[in-house]
Amino acid sequence: MTKSIQQTNFPQLKFINRGKVRDLYAVKDYLLIVATDRISAFDVIMPNPIPGKGVILNRMSAFWFKQMEDIIGNHIVSTNAVDFPAECAPYREALEGRSMLVKKASPLPVECIVRGYLSGSGWKDYLNSQSISGIKLPSGLKESSRLPQTIFTPTTKAPEGKHDTAITRGKMEDIIGIELTAKIINISLAIYERAASIAKSAGIIIADTKMEFGLIGKELILIDELLTPDSSRFWPSDDYKEGRAQKSFDKQFLRDYLLSIKWNQKPPAPELPPEIIEKTRAKYEEALKRLVK
Repeated sequence: MTKSIQQTNFPQLKFINRGKVRDLYAVKDYLLIVATDRISAFDVIMPNPIPGKGVILNRMSAFWFKQMEDIIGNHIVSTNAVDFPAECAPYREALEGRSMLVKKASPLPVECIVRGYLSGSGWKDYLNSQSISGIKLPSGLKESSRLPQTIFTPTTKAPEGKHDTAITRGKMEDIIGIELTAKIINISLAIYERAASIAKSAGIIIADTKMEFGLIGKELILIDELLTPDSSRFWPSDDYKEGRAQKSFDKQFLRDYLLSIKWNQKPPAPELPPEIIEKTRAKYEEALKRLVK
């Protein structure tokens, strides 16, 4: 297995930012995104890494970006560390398999969430108001129900440690404009429908997923990650049953564990037992094995 990396330190590269999972560096005219093995839940980073998780995320994002290229371009220049600029060479062993050299883009200040099923915060919102992000839904839906039609439910992009907040389409239009909002919604729905079809043949239901977009000049592209177990809910289709929570190939398993120990969802996060780390890793690996041939 690849050596576990919880944090990178590349002194010869210009460090920019450390996110929940990814470390970001500037290299010439590009950005270098390194997917570490950190994992967060409820917007808090856990003290223990999930070995090999960054490699899984990197491979899966690269796979999905490729699948969607005719719908929309993305920020990838290369995922092969051998192709990276010379100043990256001293760190090649750490970078191999878990990094992307990408074009610089201006990230849009909204998270773009597409839902095909009623789960997570969407299910909570439905119970409170029978709607999600201002979209009214029919009465009588259950937890994990397939929605009558796929919906786009944007959120704010909160600072580190804060929770994203659901917003309406109208609010998104206020933030980034009517035309760009319409374009993003159409593209997001098209990506979800294609991904859901590919995943279905692999025995996986994609309940929902989060996408990020950026602009290079006036060109809209996909950035960050795409359709990974960190940004999506993946359910095994042979075990699906509406009216209850589902088994999953994503971080929901970890969330469920943290809820079971009644952690208050504030830093510091508790140490994770070895069996929780291993089972989380196995779920991510299973998703990769099924989806990426």
